[in-house]
Amino acid sequence: MSVTLSAKDKVSARLFKAVHSRNLIYNTCWEDPRLDRVALDLQPHDRVLVITSAGCNALDYLLAGAGEVNAVDMNPIQNALLELKVAGIRQLDHAAFFKLFGRGCCDRAKELYCDALRDELLPFARRYWDRHISMFEGGGWRQSFYYRGTSGLLAKLVLTNAQTFKRLRRPIEELLAARSVDEQRQLYETRIRDALWSPALRWFLSRTATMSLMGVPAAQRQQIVAQYPGGVGSFIRDRFETVITRLPFADNYFWRVYLQGGYTPECCPEYLKPENFQRLKDGLLDRLHIRTSSVTNFLRQAPPGISKFVLLDHMDWMSSRHPEALREEWHALLDNARPASRVIFRSAGLNADFVDAIRVRRQGRDMELGRLLRYDRPLAAALHVRDRVHTYGSFHIADLLEAGD
Repeated sequence: MSVTLSAKDKVSARLFKAVHSRNLIYNTCWEDPRLDRVALDLQPHDRVLVITSAGCNALDYLLAGAGEVNAVDMNPIQNALLELKVAGIRQLDHAAFFKLFGRGCCDRAKELYCDALRDELLPFARRYWDRHISMFEGGGWRQSFYYRGTSGLLAKLVLTNAQTFKRLRRPIEELLAARSVDEQRQLYETRIRDALWSPALRWFLSRTATMSLMGVPAAQRQQIVAQYPGGVGSFIRDRFETVITRLPFADNYFWRVYLQGGYTPECCPEYLKPENFQRLKDGLLDRLHIRTSSVTNFLRQAPPGISKFVLLDHMDWMSSRHPEALREEWHALLDNARPASRVIFRSAGLNADFVDAIRVRRQGRDMELGRLLRYDRPLAAALHVRDRVHTYGSFHIADLLEAGD
């Protein structure tokens, strides 16, 4: 589905570009790798391309058995974060590493950085962390790294509103301690829901400027407005309520990190667990390659034979703002891909029909991309309902076909 942007949304798109190109947006990945592991079925012969984001899932794919992972992002700051994680795994013990990236707060952050991490970084990452390693030092209103970056700032604003102005500190603590979905649902419906969802909060969350802090551009916001009854405010509320009232919250590290400011050893991404940290340190990191580039340029320069593609949700905004660039990306993807490769992607929309309508040229013929994709819709639907993040409208799994298939 192609979306036409209004003049207001075009201004918002420029705001998003300015925010996205100059800031750390994502301090943690908000795509559930538990789903990806099933959807991708990673094997030692697989070469993976994933958009970096915060790098958590790139590390997860190594742990899941991928032979090679290429983390690609146009925002060099996101890659600088993954570089810092890689340096920490190589140079620190688990206890120090967990203080930085588990707790998000370490009073020795600057010392660890200068003594052990700085020399491991490429020049851009070194310059960035020379200025911003204080994000990990604690103190102040945003006392954790997970309240830094634009997404962290938004999380802290919403949490402060709930704890202080809505007086929900105690109910939130009880929610974090809940050990069953029934207990979660009762707490939410009796203690949290009515106090939290004020008209002011729904208005604030639905603003294009607010969504830019979350990394959601105007075109993606318009997809929600066009496809979801009640628009953005209802979409966000329904996503949150699904997580709280229908899914186990005890292992939901995606939402818990923003409620408590850090991870715990029992509830954290796989790369933070001691045994997996050691596996990465013992050699798995040699299979990781980090590149600041567009997906198209990376694929044009990389050796052919990528077999698994993790495109996140970036096609949502490319479809309306840069349709020709999206078409070029798919040409590069099809040219590079190994036969029978698999692509997974997410969308804010309840469907992503615009993908099938992309015009590509294969074997001398113009055709719609949908003729080259075989979707596993039952598996995607079954996984989507189990998504611990649940902020996307849809999840898609597609195998690449040859033009004559």
